Amino acid sequence: MTILLNKPVAPRLKVLNKYLEIINKTGWYSNFGPLHAKLTNRLEEFLGIDNLLLVSNGTLALHVMYRTLGIKNAICTPFSYSATASSLYWEKIPFSFVDIDSKSLNLCPELALKKIQSNKNIDAVVATHVYGNPCDVDAFDNLKKKHNLKIIYDGAHAFNIKLADKSILNFGDASSLSFHATKLFHTIEGGAVIFKSKEHFNQAKSMINFGLEPDKEQNKLGINAKLNEYQCAVGLTLLDEIDLILEKRIKLFNLYKQNLQGYIDLPFWNIKANENGAYFPVIFQSEVEKKSAMRAFADSNIPCREYFSPSLNVIYKNEDSCPISESTSSRILCLPMHFYLTNKEINSICKVLLESIA
Repeated sequence: MTILLNKPVAPRLKVLNKYLEIINKTGWYSNFGPLHAKLTNRLEEFLGIDNLLLVSNGTLALHVMYRTLGIKNAICTPFSYSATASSLYWEKIPFSFVDIDSKSLNLCPELALKKIQSNKNIDAVVATHVYGNPCDVDAFDNLKKKHNLKIIYDGAHAFNIKLADKSILNFGDASSLSFHATKLFHTIEGGAVIFKSKEHFNQAKSMINFGLEPDKEQNKLGINAKLNEYQCAVGLTLLDEIDLILEKRIKLFNLYKQNLQGYIDLPFWNIKANENGAYFPVIFQSEVEKKSAMRAFADSNIPCREYFSPSLNVIYKNEDSCPISESTSSRILCLPMHFYLTNKEINSICKVLLESIA
């Protein structure tokens, strides 16, 4: 039995081909075509949001947010995928890392406040909903109001996550999504930005199309970050099955919990939020214990991923001290999680894991 760490959901060719035939018939392959509009509308309706802008990948979604909001100096979480910080670096935006909460693994609002009080140049907070687990959005909203900040959320893992029945993507000034093939919903490559403000949405829509605006001369800087019609066709095909995809992944997530809870630490999930089964991380007592589990997995041909490791402040050789993030990064693993995973495979994974730490 070969267990895969991840396996992208394959779009049903019969449905996909119908969308591709529409594209070929119209000859509209990119530049905000009819399938782009259809996918935008359907995603907004499904997710319960407005001002969703499709882009060509989740990393460019971050770049677009920073540019549109005019970020000058930011706080960033050290416990996230490298793109969260590398996009700031590429945009030449000065940023500081602030440590995470030890339970949720999200950026700590109290520590963010201390950094803001010590650096009056900070005008933005960039926080990640880690593994889809919502940040303390109320605390960050208070920071925004008291210190005139922009709040940006990397929501790459937070597809269909709701907080008290409201989409987590409705919080902050802007949120990003990733539609990479490994995500639970994908367009092969792709992503989206959700803006609080329609004005920011319109600015960004022009920005991702070289700065062009309808019936106006080009007079501002832009980039090409559009999502093409073929990718939208994949998204529309998978969106037809999204309820089934989510239901299956949540069942797998709950089976992991049933087998492992009480035996190994799991991130503390926001009690007001749902789960989407995007990832299943486990936290070991020590790095030694984690390495022991990794050897046991390797012996059993079971893949796992040190996600996220190392802590981003270590990668960037940053002077900011983030001991919680560094410790967590050294002790965390993500177990296999995808739509095609079976109950039998999860039971086998859990058996090997529990035996390794016994």
